Amino acid sequence: MRIWIAAATLAVVAPAWAEAPSPELKAKAVELVQAYGGKLKAALGSAIETGGAEGALEVCNKQAPVIAAEISGDSGWSVARTSLKPRNAASAPDAYERKIMESFVARIAKGEKAADLASAEVVDENGQKVFRFVKAIPTGEVCLTCHGENVAPELQQKIKALYPQDQALGFREGDMRGAFTLKKTLAAQ
Repeated sequence: MRIWIAAATLAVVAPAWAEAPSPELKAKAVELVQAYGGKLKAALGSAIETGGAEGALEVCNKQAPVIAAEISGDSGWSVARTSLKPRNAASAPDAYERKIMESFVARIAKGEKAADLASAEVVDENGQKVFRFVKAIPTGEVCLTCHGENVAPELQQKIKALYPQDQALGFREGDMRGAFTLKKTLAAQ
């Protein structure tokens, strides 16, 4: 699985009606995405070398949530992954994430690259100001082994055993596989 994190090309978009987040919040969000993506990519690469696709499946199933929890705990932010077609039902998007990812899909259909798409804004959630950051995760060639259109039958069986409600199949290279999603409740002013 290739996880593309390119801060230099990161197009952070906030709708006109949203409160603009500070540059410091956006920079911290990018830093946390890079940390999560980097640790996840390293774990996946190592697992693929030693255990093939089944090893990668094990990383996504057990290590990815631990990595996200560690980064969340260390930073005080909520750091996770989600998808419009989640493998793990517990990772299904909330309404905000769904809206942003659907806008990304429309932009990709018009020719933008998934790797370049991110959204940052401050929103009101239950009377609190919350910074939300969503960064698209593009589907790389190696991702197709477990998430593509032609997943090996024995691998499909293992996926179904771990994820009975799996929807994360049928992707093509360059599709948005999912998104990193970050939240931070802001102090009242």
